[in-house]
Amino acid sequence: MPDQSFRTMLSNLEQQGELIRFTKTVDPLANMAAVGWKTFNEMGKASLFINIKGHKNWQACSQIIADRKKWAIGLDLDEHNILDQMLERMLTPIAPKITHGSTPVKEIIKTGTDINLYDFPTMLTSEKDGGRYFASGIAIIKDPDTGIRNLSVHRQMITGKDKTGFVMIPRQARQIYEKYSARGEAMPVAMVYGIHPAIFFASSFTTAFGNDEFEIAGALMEEPVRLTKCETTDLEVPADAEIVIEGEVLPNFTEPEGPFGEVTGTYAGGGKSEVFQVKAITQRKDPIFFALHCGFPVTDAQSTMGLGVEVATKKHLRNVEGGLNLLDVRAITEAGVMMLILKIRPRHPGQTKTALMAALSGPYLHPKLAIAVDEDIDANDLRQIAWSLTTRVHAERDVTMIPNTRVFSLDNISPTAPAMGNFARIGTKWMIDATIPAHLSENERRDFEPAFPLNFNNVNLKDYLP
Repeated sequence: MPDQSFRTMLSNLEQQGELIRFTKTVDPLANMAAVGWKTFNEMGKASLFINIKGHKNWQACSQIIADRKKWAIGLDLDEHNILDQMLERMLTPIAPKITHGSTPVKEIIKTGTDINLYDFPTMLTSEKDGGRYFASGIAIIKDPDTGIRNLSVHRQMITGKDKTGFVMIPRQARQIYEKYSARGEAMPVAMVYGIHPAIFFASSFTTAFGNDEFEIAGALMEEPVRLTKCETTDLEVPADAEIVIEGEVLPNFTEPEGPFGEVTGTYAGGGKSEVFQVKAITQRKDPIFFALHCGFPVTDAQSTMGLGVEVATKKHLRNVEGGLNLLDVRAITEAGVMMLILKIRPRHPGQTKTALMAALSGPYLHPKLAIAVDEDIDANDLRQIAWSLTTRVHAERDVTMIPNTRVFSLDNISPTAPAMGNFARIGTKWMIDATIPAHLSENERRDFEPAFPLNFNNVNLKDYLP
């Protein structure tokens, strides 16, 4: 039976030289976050920690999905064609199935006084975080009216041995929570940690309200997600997960929470959030904790959100003016996923701006800056993008601002809308056409072409190195 955990992915990452196994002691309250962040941002590698201070018999991993290559390994896809392959698989949703009998995530069951959230190797991640956080948990909940499942990712600041914060922005999970609160009922929740990357992606992907994200995960894995029943609530969770924390979010009740270094790379300031009360913990005997990084780029958080933005934007733009001859989409993780690059081959004047407007009004609010570049530009190379901005942009003509639009709820520079809470922000989106004007002749276009060395594309440097 194929493994649906993330353990196979970790093994594949290590086998392909994409993961470093650390045997020296790290401290989740002092330096584990810094070691993991630097390992990726200075070496491009994921981390596996097997000697964690204060947490004997635990392992923790981080930065395991921080770039497209790692996602491609986890999803068994071609890195250079990952968006189209994901969209192709997602055309055929596959419903999950219930697994009966013993499952890996039920090897240990804790209730009552055995529950202690400080047993987990959760990190103090960013310098000014308000406490230790679970940042990799996906919430599984059900709509009380329809019984349809919903999956979403939430940050959880530990506030006691058996409780955490539970931050909800104004999206699907909050809509469901408000239904429970209107009835004066707590919302049953199962928080799941350490899962197959297809499930993690699906839980963070924006889809229509009422869709079961497990079907998206099944499509990406090309087989049903195996689920098992929870111990204390009427919910189903991935049977191959590392950890499940069962509980409920209390109705109409909040406690202080934050600050937290968020996906934008800035802090979401301290405030109040709903409260998650723990009822049971189930886990493997030898659990691996996913110590997901969030905060200053580049981290797992930006990469996960960025891949979702890229997939959704490419799907969205296929329906705009016959596909717009879009070659690639990149959500720039270094910019906190608020900057989007479209690599395009425009057929006629005006088409590029059409694509940019469509990209900024897509399924995600996150991008507030969209830049279009030509097919000779590597959309993932910030040097080439910056060069395009200085050599192919006539600002008076090619830079357009769109004020008074909804923007990402964590975009601190944009003001909140009056009387709409901390997560409803109104700002300015802007777009830059950094493509060579489509009406130019071949001779005129030469003035804007990159002056690469002779035979640049035919020379392999490895053939000449000693």
